[in-house]
Amino acid sequence: MTHTTAPEQTVTTVVTIARARERRRSFRPRKAVLGVAGIVALLAVWEVAARTNLVDPRFLPPPSEVLPQLATIVTFADFWGAIGDTLTAWALGLAIAFVLGAVLGVIVGLSPFMKRATHSTVEFLRPIPSVALIPLAVLLFGVRIESSLLLIVYASFWQIFIQVLYGVADVDQVAMATGRSYGFSTWQRVKSIVLPTTLPYLMTGLRLAAAVALILAITAQLIIGTPGLGLEISRAQNGGQYATMYALVVATGLLGVVINLGARFLERRMLAWHESVRGEVAA
Repeated sequence: MTHTTAPEQTVTTVVTIARARERRRSFRPRKAVLGVAGIVALLAVWEVAARTNLVDPRFLPPPSEVLPQLATIVTFADFWGAIGDTLTAWALGLAIAFVLGAVLGVIVGLSPFMKRATHSTVEFLRPIPSVALIPLAVLLFGVRIESSLLLIVYASFWQIFIQVLYGVADVDQVAMATGRSYGFSTWQRVKSIVLPTTLPYLMTGLRLAAAVALILAITAQLIIGTPGLGLEISRAQNGGQYATMYALVVATGLLGVVINLGARFLERRMLAWHESVRGEVAA
């Protein structure tokens, strides 16, 4: 039989109370109710606009037709195949952009010479819309997944790269000088000093890039014709199946919500120690 001392019991009680408070704070029924109310209001406006012929219901069917159609198409294997194709392009493109953006961001950010040498190039390339690369993607890869990856990587890379540059610029130079004086290698300084400071910026860039990557994946499938939800939307439009088309559009929106929630969950898990996340929980 184990016995706990009074201080240990006190610490355990405090930890238990703190965890209970965090769980209560993380559950915000008012915020959830407002979110649901906003969706219901949007659907109501959509329904009224279609039923009163404010918009042509042939081309914008009401949600009372679109949502049942969505419930039907989710039972089709082709629908889940399109979801899989979209997520495959999204995940591969995001992973490539994450590695390139994080590594190059740290390398360039730590070198004043590299920052000066690449500044003009970055400022020239960053504003170029990814969709402007569609002709190049088609010429190089046709309608294969590589066309989607080119657009996804290009758009997502800048979200991560720029955030990492900001994070590296925020590193305490006194801490870096102290690390050098203690004989830390470059890798040790990056791991122990640069990474903890840059991680919040990196996770913000990853969350932004996750949304951008989904947008570009759908765009490439719509315009280029690579397999995925975008291609199915285009086929439904060309076939005059407008209820199915809007059901697929709703499905892409739901997919975006899931990806955003997953990115935010990952951000909270990775930054549980950071004051920004602790402040969010305490709010």
